[in-house]
Amino acid sequence: MDVATLVGGAATIASTTSFLPQAWKVIRTRDTAAISAGMYAVTVVGFALWLTYGLLLGALPLIVTNGICLLLSAFILAMKLLPPRGKPAVAEALDPGG
Repeated sequence: MDVATLVGGAATIASTTSFLPQAWKVIRTRDTAAISAGMYAVTVVGFALWLTYGLLLGALPLIVTNGICLLLSAFILAMKLLPPRGKPAVAEALDPGG
């Protein structure tokens, strides 16, 4: 395996897992007060554009990485934008024991 593939793999793991702690915290606490909607909106648009770029190139690593990041960041943004009474229902569906 060449160095570029190793670096790309490490970048994929770092990028995709970076959103997991925030998503899990939102599910557990149902609290999104400290999250910036503007920042996540820009992030979602960025990942959507990267995903589109990957699709246009047919580059599977870009497609997979940015698809996962898009889903996670869009979930966090959606939870931020949901009315307070809607958050518990979504969180309960994702973490019934929580």
